[in-house]
Amino acid sequence: MTAGVVAAIDCGTNSTRLLVTDGVHPLERLMRITRLGEGVDATGTLAPGAIDRTVAVLREYRKVMDALGVEAVRMSATSAARDAANRDAFMAAAEAVIGTRPEVLSGQEEGALAFAGATAELDPVDGSYLVVDIGGGSTELVVGTDEPVGVRSMDVGCVRITEKFLHHDPPRPDELSEALGEVREQLEDAVQYVPQLRDAARMVGVAGTVTTVAAVEMGLQAYDRDRIHHFWLTRAAAEDVFRTLATERRDDRAANPGLEPGRVDVIVGGCVVLVAVLRFFDLPGCLVSESDILDGLAATLRIN
Repeated sequence: MTAGVVAAIDCGTNSTRLLVTDGVHPLERLMRITRLGEGVDATGTLAPGAIDRTVAVLREYRKVMDALGVEAVRMSATSAARDAANRDAFMAAAEAVIGTRPEVLSGQEEGALAFAGATAELDPVDGSYLVVDIGGGSTELVVGTDEPVGVRSMDVGCVRITEKFLHHDPPRPDELSEALGEVREQLEDAVQYVPQLRDAARMVGVAGTVTTVAAVEMGLQAYDRDRIHHFWLTRAAAEDVFRTLATERRDDRAANPGLEPGRVDVIVGGCVVLVAVLRFFDLPGCLVSESDILDGLAATLRIN
């Protein structure tokens, strides 16, 4: 039996997102910056304020789901929840609002779902694909054609890199260098475990960092999913956006079209991961995808 209208919720380190779909057409997509993983890398716990922010957004999403007649929901929690000693407090609060308990996905599970969403509209003949999901606390690298043949999760993301390395406004050159070095080391480790990562013919980038860099490159005054989805972001363009954002003070950075306020303080950290991946694998660019883990989660609700 397949569900009718279904919903997927992803409680990430930086943002909390909702997808409602009837299996053919998306009925609603929402994203709110909630910073669930604020400080978790240093403290090992979810901050009470971060939990409150995220649960408040979940209440908003519950109302949207009720209005659209959602019949089934799957909710995930990723890097921040994986790393937090007090994650049960958040899980209980989220379950009380949504009615289902968040699943704490492993890096492997997160990567596989991101791959399913990102490649659903792509032709396997054009693969193999390297799907790169840059989150707030982790980055998943997934390689495959019609299904993953290798997944590696790295403990680097836009929030984690920012909190660990980028302490000045704008970041100092030595901070950026150390951050890039950290990502490069983790990439070297990743290909030791999954050598197939080097064999991918094309990179597909998903999640907020990649879509934001694309939006800034295009100079979008307002978010336009159709223009961002499957935009080809060249490596040169990604490097240019990185240089621009990394050398601006926060107030100047915020004035860039395409950069939403909630990402101003962490976008440079995300750019560090993106350009480090492009450099490490010597890629000409990446295909930007707006379909990701949410689409993968929703698809599982219709396969019963």
